[in-house]
Amino acid sequence: GFSLTYAIAIGISCVLGTLLPPLVSGQLAAVFGRTGSGWVLAGIGIGVVGILLSGLAGRLKELDLDGQNSGFNLKIGLPLCLLAGVLSAVYGFSLAAGEPIAEVADNHGAGVFQGNIVYIFSNSGAFLTTGLYCLWLHFRHRTFGEYVELPAGPERRALPVNFALAVLTGCLWYGQFFFYGLGHVRMGDFKFSSWGIHMIMLVLFSSLTGLVLREWQGCRGRTRSSLAAALLVLIVAVLSLAYGTYLSEAVVAH
Repeated sequence: GFSLTYAIAIGISCVLGTLLPPLVSGQLAAVFGRTGSGWVLAGIGIGVVGILLSGLAGRLKELDLDGQNSGFNLKIGLPLCLLAGVLSAVYGFSLAAGEPIAEVADNHGAGVFQGNIVYIFSNSGAFLTTGLYCLWLHFRHRTFGEYVELPAGPERRALPVNFALAVLTGCLWYGQFFFYGLGHVRMGDFKFSSWGIHMIMLVLFSSLTGLVLREWQGCRGRTRSSLAAALLVLIVAVLSLAYGTYLSEAVVAH
């Protein structure tokens, strides 16, 4: 199921994307020695548990609403979502590796918007790999002609709306990293935890959005209880992360 594999991928990304940058830079031991680090690292761990619980709740929802899905194949899906989690963490690592570029931008007056310069490089790489994959799919399915052969009937009339939604999706996707950058520069000694917080909040708010849109109507009580437990754990993770950061900033202030 999509929910379960997505949660596994995000959980892996949360852990690796948080710990890989300080590990590679040789600062992991120093991170553990900072005031509030225990709360921050505990928050990351609790967040991973909450993410996985959210994925399990999503899988239960799929079974409740759609029945047994014959397309579910853990042997194929699990390695792919493990790979997705690692590659997602690599994107997070690229943002950390771009810190020297952001510092140059800051020296030239970028201030809290310094992180945006890094996206020119990190997102170019993401676009390149995605673009090549799309071209390969076009070649495989022989669908290049769809760029010049417009569909007829209702599908053609829906194209402007679909293009507008695609543009809106791209803007919203970038928007998450715009605000991510604004928060990242304010994290002080715990900048490394920004990626983990981002992943936890991603799952938390996507789950809450599902509730608002009533996607969980018709599910069993056990399924709704699983979701409630997942949301509670995610909220505890956010509180733990926030408290750890607060302790660190309090020490710096004094």
